[in-house]
Amino acid sequence: MKATRNISLLAVIALIAMLFATACGADRTSQGPARLAVATGGTAGVYFPLGGAFANIINEKVSDVTANAESTGASVENVNLLNNGDVDFATIQNDISYYAFTGTEMFSDVAAMTNLRGVATLYPEVVQIITLANSNIRSVEDLRGRRVAVGAPGSGVEANARQVLTAHGIGYNDIRADYLSFAEAADALKDGNVEAAFLTAGTPTAAVTDLATTHSVRIVPIASAMAERLIADFPFYNQVRIPAGTYRNQAEDVETVAVMAMLTVREGLEEEMVYNITKALFENLDMLAAAHSRGGDVVLETATDGMSLDLHPGAARYYSEMGL
Repeated sequence: MKATRNISLLAVIALIAMLFATACGADRTSQGPARLAVATGGTAGVYFPLGGAFANIINEKVSDVTANAESTGASVENVNLLNNGDVDFATIQNDISYYAFTGTEMFSDVAAMTNLRGVATLYPEVVQIITLANSNIRSVEDLRGRRVAVGAPGSGVEANARQVLTAHGIGYNDIRADYLSFAEAADALKDGNVEAAFLTAGTPTAAVTDLATTHSVRIVPIASAMAERLIADFPFYNQVRIPAGTYRNQAEDVETVAVMAMLTVREGLEEEMVYNITKALFENLDMLAAAHSRGGDVVLETATDGMSLDLHPGAARYYSEMGL
């Protein structure tokens, strides 16, 4: 009887150990490769094709690892999936990663997600302030007293709008703020119900392109001095230019700022695995470029620009070897 009890106890211990191993980290078994989940975004966006290409790089170029890309609601959902251990990698805007890591903005009511780590920044998500060309709004300062669409409540766009306005000494009490998505804001611009709208996205942005086919639009610049002030407070921003011709009748480059789409990983993934995956990513950038035009923006030289998280040790080791 005692021997039977001992065998049963050992069986229970073995079962608990197996369940713990499955719950922690990538799904690795002695019979096959580790299986990784990659959170991306909606199927109509940029994150989904780039995340799919990243998964393909892992599947084709990294030994003993397989990956599957999953369509999600993008950045805010992705940080929660990553924090909960439901996925291993995720595409997330660098400002959203920062808010999650520090427990600020839309994450102020939850515990800081300190298990997030950076792998690489990918391409700029440009802060665009759109008005109609027949308006007299030509600078951010001209938004005072105007009706401005600042993004959906609690969104990354709304945080960007508030930060940009604050850098210019403008608060929400100085404007008439409407909490609208850009799809809603575009209709409001057409109807004259708002005079300007904030948007954060890769350029050219389809919604702006569509608006510009029926209405002449102007992109309001964020001057370099103000961009520097913003970056001093929020270092996840970068200064960028929207090239002339990005939108119909856009005759000149426009100065603005951007956050960065970035590849993020959970802290507990093995260093050697993340090193091998980071190395494979930058040795096969053509696969990203083939998946979406934004993939062509991903280059090793800017892989840590705007990085808002501590690098995962595996990624840090690769960059050190490459002289970054």
